[in-house]
Amino acid sequence: MVHGNVFAGYDWFSSRRGGGRLMSTNSLMGVAWHPLGPGELMFRAMSSAELVTVGTEGYPLILQSGETAFGKPLHDRQHPHDLVMELAAMYVLPVSDDVALQLYVALAGEPALGPTAFPHRISAISDPLAPLGHHWQDSTHIAFGVVTAAIFTKTFKLDASWFNGREPDENRWDLDLRVPDSYSGRLTWNPNASWSLQASYGFLRSPEPRDPDVSLRRVTASATHNVRQGAKGNLATTFVFGENIPGEGPATPAFLLESTWSFDAHSLFGRAEYVRKTGHDLVLPSQFDTTSFSTGMLSLGYLRGFGPFGSLAPGIGVRGSLGFVESGLGSFYGTHHPVGGMVFMQVRPVPM
Repeated sequence: MVHGNVFAGYDWFSSRRGGGRLMSTNSLMGVAWHPLGPGELMFRAMSSAELVTVGTEGYPLILQSGETAFGKPLHDRQHPHDLVMELAAMYVLPVSDDVALQLYVALAGEPALGPTAFPHRISAISDPLAPLGHHWQDSTHIAFGVVTAAIFTKTFKLDASWFNGREPDENRWDLDLRVPDSYSGRLTWNPNASWSLQASYGFLRSPEPRDPDVSLRRVTASATHNVRQGAKGNLATTFVFGENIPGEGPATPAFLLESTWSFDAHSLFGRAEYVRKTGHDLVLPSQFDTTSFSTGMLSLGYLRGFGPFGSLAPGIGVRGSLGFVESGLGSFYGTHHPVGGMVFMQVRPVPM
């Protein structure tokens, strides 16, 4: 199986910390599987060209935080993804008609922590930009060194991971392998074909290279609902809660609600977010390092699809955002309500 998603367009945000640029967010994924003994062996690979199409400094995304560029912490920009996002093998062994075991080993991959990552969510399939709470909810979707063991039934899955908790460095071309030093556990419940719920906990040792002595605990919970509407319609919605509890500084929560409604050749999508971020997260003067601030964003977009042409479905879309910052941040941004917009094209496979 081959899957991918490519966006290309002009992204812009207002305020003193805003800006604009042409860019492309993208990913390509391949999966192959084959029976092996009493079970099934699967190989997974995922890649992105964002180091070239987005650039080292990332793309404008007001109030975003996380990772570094040229030795300095990024703020109000979303970092590019690595060339190798996943390189993994997985073996599934049935032990009865209702129970199976799973072993997942990855040079680059995703531990059992958080919801389905935003590049994979149907509720975000038409949205070209990352969530503000990415580093509170699903940033571990690229970890360089992961071992996960799981037991699952038709409705429940319990998995645990041992993994490298350090986030990717600025060299997006290599594998940042280290001895695994972090752990997580997750319980997932799919009560029926439309709902998926998960809760997870993880300990991340020294996740930020710029703060190697600071580790954190992360707690997440999420609910995803997906329902078909007629022959070509679909409505997908995801709610996510994530909280980072660092060894130093205040605990900070993040909430997200996003949805994509597709009907015929049209898609409407939206996202509402609230995240508490510290001055350290937003790269403010050092006296604000342990002060937490309320940040938020409302985003709405529309995508018009064409074709399909063979197995590909292109489209043209527009996205608008309205940010919210509390009074303590107004002097740094020059406004309490930064706005943003993007005009873009998308190409992705025709839905199965």
